[in-house]
Amino acid sequence: MDMTRVLISVGVMAGVTYLIRMLPMAAVRKRIENVTVRSFLYYVPYAVLSAMTFPDILEATGSAATAAVGTIAAVALAFWGKGLLTVAVGASAAVYLASLLF
Repeated sequence: MDMTRVLISVGVMAGVTYLIRMLPMAAVRKRIENVTVRSFLYYVPYAVLSAMTFPDILEATGSAATAAVGTIAAVALAFWGKGLLTVAVGASAAVYLASLLF
């Protein structure tokens, strides 16, 4: 692949990314009053992050059993209101212990 094509591709991706971020701010200038729309927009980042990371969680360990143990540990810790670092360390520890057993 030649360098011109790479630079054009990077430029197009940068432009599309900028437009996606800029257009909503330019189109909606006043505060959104609709409770449903506000609630939807509040949860979008969490849904996108979950959709991007969950498949990798299942494939990261190479074993479905250890992945399930880590997922269950993370969900349980998050349900009990623990912070992000505690959830990550707890899930990693659960996967490590499960890998020793399986």
